[in-house]
Amino acid sequence: MTSTHAFWLAGRQATGEDTFDVSSPWDGRLVGRVSVPTDAQVEEAVAAAYAVRDEFAATPAHVRAAALDHVSKRLVERTEEIARLISAENGKPLKWARGEVGRAVSVFRFAAEEARRFNGGEAQRLDTDLGGQGRLALTRRFPKGVVLGIAPFNFPLNLCAHKIAPAIAAGAPIILKPAPATPLSGLIIGDLLAETELPAGSWSVLPVANDKMPALVQDERLPVISFTGSEKVGYAIMDSAPRKHCTLELGGNGAAVVLADWASDEDLDRAAQRIATFSNYQGGQSCISVQRVIADASVYDRLLPRVVAAVEAQVTGDPSDDATDVGPLVSEDAAKRVETWVQEAVDAGAALLTGGKRDGASYAPTVLADVPDGVTISCEEVFGPVLTVQKVNGEAEAFAAVNDSKYGLQAGVFTHDLQTAFRAHRALEVGGVVVGDVPSYRADQMPYGGVKQSGVGREGVRFAMEDYTYERVLVLTGLTL
Repeated sequence: MTSTHAFWLAGRQATGEDTFDVSSPWDGRLVGRVSVPTDAQVEEAVAAAYAVRDEFAATPAHVRAAALDHVSKRLVERTEEIARLISAENGKPLKWARGEVGRAVSVFRFAAEEARRFNGGEAQRLDTDLGGQGRLALTRRFPKGVVLGIAPFNFPLNLCAHKIAPAIAAGAPIILKPAPATPLSGLIIGDLLAETELPAGSWSVLPVANDKMPALVQDERLPVISFTGSEKVGYAIMDSAPRKHCTLELGGNGAAVVLADWASDEDLDRAAQRIATFSNYQGGQSCISVQRVIADASVYDRLLPRVVAAVEAQVTGDPSDDATDVGPLVSEDAAKRVETWVQEAVDAGAALLTGGKRDGASYAPTVLADVPDGVTISCEEVFGPVLTVQKVNGEAEAFAAVNDSKYGLQAGVFTHDLQTAFRAHRALEVGGVVVGDVPSYRADQMPYGGVKQSGVGREGVRFAMEDYTYERVLVLTGLTL
């Protein structure tokens, strides 16, 4: 018999009237059964978070930091168990699942550090004009209120961590909604938070159905929304709550640019290996996975066979096997969508160089060349293990090709030239430029987010804390400065 996982309501475990099953996308086995909060329980969680907001904002920094440190240390202790849970519910290969736990460890550690140093007041003399004589301004940051965090399935632990940890560090109560396909990893964070001394009501983890979200999104007691997911859903949230503060991380179709000076055999081998690995890691289900390779004509013919060979060397199969590089997508429907997009491109004239086959929820690592403009895969986020390769003439054409997209999350530029790196930083319409590597690099403490249809706002612990708070000025009068 499979036990039912309780959810976390205002810091305590609770169960509702209904349950749903979480199944492995690899073999369909039952991974867990999760209790669903009732409408009354959701209301209880929101009311509790709203009621505790002033108390939580005033909680000493050392209390919040200690709780965050505790979660970080406990994640280390339970790494293997949690990695296997991520792999089971998400289909992520175990090697990548272990890496995800390691990243979540860092997120909570960074948040503990930021909790200790955040909110330091800046003093500003106001006697620069006659009317300000004897006056001094102090600026501090205070929470905007309760945060509604909505997490996706592709990083079911770490992206929950990126919602919860900054909120706690800033003293903002949070209600977390994990993805319905992968709620178990988010509930684990609740297990660890429950071991801390945080005020009751300051956090909840509620695996509610997606169709229950509109009421939460529009609830005036939840003034801050942090959402990671699809462009369609993200902008629907923003449109339905225009007076709220929304941070939206909506994905992209990451480009890796290989310029003419990246030309030695060693250079091209490294670029091909990095491209192959990070077009297929997580089954391509990462917002910054490599979807487009844009190569200068002078290196294209030498790079392309290397990329194909490196992609074909990716080990596919059972995600619980330590040797597996590429597991299944999150569902068979997701794999069928990728299959449809690839076939559309091939029918329109694209060259299929490797892959292009589906087996249930698994899709073979795929490389396409000569993809026509206008087909779906050339302009939308594929969110699968598919790579397109394009030949360009020179830096200007390469950068224009990167920008020829409605998305703008991150880009990678393979070059040795420092001036080129700075030109890329200025010219590319993205939230981050990674020089000498693929766009898939993310350090969890750096600002992370995009432009255009890739969203608004920034994640990364300190930057999320700034999103969750606002500046308030205190003016002191009658001072001798």
